[in-house]
Amino acid sequence: MIEDCNIKFDLIVTIVNKGFAEEVVEAAKKAGAEGGTIIDGRGTGIHENAKLFGIPIEPEKEIVLTLIDRTKTEKVLEAISNAAELDKPGKGIAFVLEVEKTVGIYHLINKG
Repeated sequence: MIEDCNIKFDLIVTIVNKGFAEEVVEAAKKAGAEGGTIIDGRGTGIHENAKLFGIPIEPEKEIVLTLIDRTKTEKVLEAISNAAELDKPGKGIAFVLEVEKTVGIYHLINKG
């Protein structure tokens, strides 16, 4: 059972402007992640009220979900931050959530 596994996982959630998710995934992979899941989204934050000819523009976003072995979280998060320039306003955000349980990731558990 996976619950018996000693690997602890985190979920890195990265939200970037549309078109930048692939850069996030590539940076994460180079830093040790297996990959990521990209989901389309729409922003509603303070930097999301742009207009074109007086018509509001829907701010399209991409959300990257990266499940990562907790021992690699800091390295992968730093790589994502650098690649997506998250230190600059309006580029995006990333945050980490602890994962309590996982199923369906047998390839990671059987690696060792």
